[in-house]
Amino acid sequence: MLRRLILLPLLSAVLLTLSYPIFNLSFLAWFALIPLLIAIRGEKPLEAFFTGYITGILFFASSLYWVSYVAIIGEIVLSLYLALYFGLFAVGADILLMQFPRPRIRYAFLVSTLWVGLEYLRSHLFTGFGWALLGHTQWENLPIIQIADMTGAYGVSFLVIFTNALLASKIKKKMKGLVPEPRYLALLVIMLVVVSIYGYFRMDEKFRGDALKVSVIQGNIPQVQKWDEKYADDILKQYVSLTVEAAKDKPNLIIWPETSVPGFLETEQKIFDTVSNLAKELNVYLLVGTPSEATPERGPYFNSAVLFSNEGKIVKRYDKIHLVPFGEYVPFGDNIFSFVKTRYDMGEDYSPGREYTIFEVPLDKGKKAKFGVLICFEDIFPELVAESVRRGADFMVVITNDAWFMKTGAPYQHAQSSVFRAVENRISVVRSANTGYSCFIDQKGKVTGSVKDAKGEKIFVPGFATAKVVPLKGETFYFKHGDLFARTCIWVFLFDLTLYFIYNYIKLRRKNWKK
Repeated sequence: MLRRLILLPLLSAVLLTLSYPIFNLSFLAWFALIPLLIAIRGEKPLEAFFTGYITGILFFASSLYWVSYVAIIGEIVLSLYLALYFGLFAVGADILLMQFPRPRIRYAFLVSTLWVGLEYLRSHLFTGFGWALLGHTQWENLPIIQIADMTGAYGVSFLVIFTNALLASKIKKKMKGLVPEPRYLALLVIMLVVVSIYGYFRMDEKFRGDALKVSVIQGNIPQVQKWDEKYADDILKQYVSLTVEAAKDKPNLIIWPETSVPGFLETEQKIFDTVSNLAKELNVYLLVGTPSEATPERGPYFNSAVLFSNEGKIVKRYDKIHLVPFGEYVPFGDNIFSFVKTRYDMGEDYSPGREYTIFEVPLDKGKKAKFGVLICFEDIFPELVAESVRRGADFMVVITNDAWFMKTGAPYQHAQSSVFRAVENRISVVRSANTGYSCFIDQKGKVTGSVKDAKGEKIFVPGFATAKVVPLKGETFYFKHGDLFARTCIWVFLFDLTLYFIYNYIKLRRKNWKK
C-alpha cells in the first residue's frame, strides 16, 4: 500500500521533474512514468485516479514551484488543477488494462493516444496551459523533435509515453522481468530509428535566403524596480546604453523585451522622444515592449509591441491577444471571481488585442523581411504562430519578462515552447527577455546564440546579442493541418473506449439472458 500510494507516484514525479529544466535530464522522461503505470495495475478506477492525481500534484508542485514567487495560492490551485489530467490518465490506462489483461502493443498505443488527448485538452481548456508537455523534455534532442513539423509537440509526447507504456507492460509489480520481449523491444527500436532518420534528414536541409541582422537586448531590470517611478530614468538609460552598443554590430532590427519601456510610450512625451530619437540617431528599426492605452484619456490598457522606423516614427503596433488569466485579467472578474481582484489584488485589467500584426523591416535591394510578435507566454500557443505565418510572417519574435520567477527553470521551460514553434513551422524564432533567456532559434529548433556574460550565465545578466536570421518559412504538414495528429489521437481513444463499453454491455446482457 505504501509503495503504491506514495513511493511509486513519488518516483514518477521525481523522474519527470528532473527531465525538465533546470535539471534538464531529458533521458529520464523515457521511463519516468513506468512507476505510475505499474502502481495502477489491478486497482479500481477510483484508486487509480487517486494514484495518478498524487503523481500529478507532486510533479506540478515541484516543476512549477516558481509560480509561488508571484502567488502561493496560484501555485497551489494550478497544481491541483493540472494534476487532474494525471488522474484521468491513470483511470483511462486502468480501463485499458482491463481490456488487455496481458498488456501488448495495442495497449501501449492506446495509452499514448490517451496521454496526447489529455495534453491537447489542457492546452486548450480554460484558455489553455500547454506548459511542460511531455514532448518538451526533448527540446535539445534535435533529431527526435523534427517530427514536430508534422505532429507538433504532441507527436514527441506520443513517442515518449509509448516507450514508457511498452516497457511498463512487461514489468511485473514485484519488479521482475525488467527486459521486455524481443518483439516489443524490436518494434520500439524500429520506431526510434525511423524517427531519428527522419530527424537527421530534416536537419540536413538548408534554409537559404537574404539574412538580416537582429540584436536582442536583455536589460535585467529587477521586477521590484520595473514600475517604481524613481527608477524610470535609470531603466531607460540602461536600455539606451545597451542599444547603442548593439548598434555597433549594424543590425537591421533591435528588439527590447516585454514592457521594457517604464511608462506609456505613446502618451508620455519624454519617453516617446527618447525612444524615437534613439532609433533615428542609430538609423535602425527598433521594436519595444510597452503598455499602451486605447486613448490618451483612459483605458482599456494593452500589453503591446511597437515598431519604430529608422526615421523615429511608429510604423505599427501589436496588442497582445492571449492574456494571462489572473495575471493580466481576472476571468469573470466582475461577478464570479470579483473577490479575487479585491482580496488578492490579482489581474491588471488589460484588454486583449484583436488583430494579428505583421511587421516589416527593409533589407537590401528593396526587399523586406516580415515578422510576427508574441508577447509573454503567447509562444505556448502554436495556433498563434501558425496564424501569423499564414498572414505572411517570415520569422517570429518573442518578447517576454520572466523576472517574476527569479533564478529558476522557468525561463528555460518557457524557451522550450519557442523551440517547438520553430520546428512546427520551419521558421526562425528570436527571443528577447528582460532577465533572459534571450536567444536565437533556427528553423530546426537549434539555439544558435544567446545573451550571456563572461562566465556563461544566461539569465539575470544584462547584455545584448546579435545574430543573422534567415526570414524564410517552410510549408510543413503541421502548418497546413495544425494539431490533426492530436485530434486524431482523441478520436481513436474515444472510439476504442466506446467499443469497450458496448462489448461489456453486450456481454452483461448475454449473461442475464443465460440466467
